[in-house]
Amino acid sequence: MQYRTVPKNGDALSALGFGAMRLPTRFGRIDEARAVRQLRSAIDSGVNYLDTAYPYHNGESEKVLGKALRDGYRERVKIADKLPHWQIKSREDMDRILDLQLRRLQTDRIDYYLLHSLDAKSWKKLAGLDVFGFLEAARDAGKIGNLGFSFHGDRKTFREIVDAYDWTFCQIQYNFLDEENQAGREGLEYAASKDIAVIVMEPLRGGMLAAGLPKDVQEVYDASGSARSPAEWALRWIWDHPEVTVVLSGMNDEAHIAENIRTCEDALPGCLSDAERAVVDAAAASYKSRIRVNCTGCAYCMPCPFGVNIPQCFHFYNQYHMGGSRMLTRGFYIAQVIGFDDHPANASLCRSCGKCVRACPQGIAIPDELQKVSRDLDGFSTKLMKPLVKMLMTRRQKE
Repeated sequence: MQYRTVPKNGDALSALGFGAMRLPTRFGRIDEARAVRQLRSAIDSGVNYLDTAYPYHNGESEKVLGKALRDGYRERVKIADKLPHWQIKSREDMDRILDLQLRRLQTDRIDYYLLHSLDAKSWKKLAGLDVFGFLEAARDAGKIGNLGFSFHGDRKTFREIVDAYDWTFCQIQYNFLDEENQAGREGLEYAASKDIAVIVMEPLRGGMLAAGLPKDVQEVYDASGSARSPAEWALRWIWDHPEVTVVLSGMNDEAHIAENIRTCEDALPGCLSDAERAVVDAAAASYKSRIRVNCTGCAYCMPCPFGVNIPQCFHFYNQYHMGGSRMLTRGFYIAQVIGFDDHPANASLCRSCGKCVRACPQGIAIPDELQKVSRDLDGFSTKLMKPLVKMLMTRRQKE
């Protein structure tokens, strides 16, 4: 395992962090036994930075992580967890939520504690509620260790937050499609210049850069002459940056975990040649020509009051326009989003209430985009195809 040093405290953190946002599921809930095996196996392979948050898996992520860290595993890792600003109305709320997180995690200390998903509005809100007083009191009491924040706003606000406090670390969205989005490369370099460790989230953009690639993107990688997978290309591109301390991967498949660990071992700063960087640049250009909605699948927009599964709608909408079989994409949309019961989650259910817009870290005009999804995926062709998909699904279940 490769380790990188946190400038302000000297901690050697695994360059690959385990993100517990997308743990394996079964029948709609975390597959606890499998998740525990995966987490412990990753720790046994040298991963020592585990990231969770209050809302992940509706609060179950923290609980499962706590169970996985029994039997001596807790002492081998650093836990990162986050204060959800949208749940905070008073200083008392901060203390209450932190105490609940400690109970869920079955620990008396969270090593790396973040203000979750800050932007200009949430930053102003928390600052007005004396969040620094809370953080310092909790640190003095030994409940939390290093202080940081995760970010989904504009670069001006990012600089303002960086300059407002002596942070140990921060967490930003960064991948080869997001060099100019949110904090971007400018924010990455600015934080590093202040000796703030940078944790990278969404390195594969919710899996979009790893699987189901458009034909022309795959051709770019094939032409390189390298046997690397798309995920490896994307991860190596980030680890190539010396300013990056940890790359979080929301891992839930054993083969993917093993591949990421292997990749991390020699993906040191400066590991890519100029020719290899050109390959990634070409892949990025191909993606950018096709993407309709820049959604990472973070699900901060959920739940929708009207039942729309917004991330899934955008996932299949992007897939529909990114190459491959449109008929197959429509079939999956029917099976996984519309469904065959009394709880559909398709785009046409949107009533433009605006709740999702206020919650979206990407600043997406979600209701407007859902209208486009509905136009392409909720129309007459879908209605005709639904009985066929239901028949095929029924047959598969019987087999």
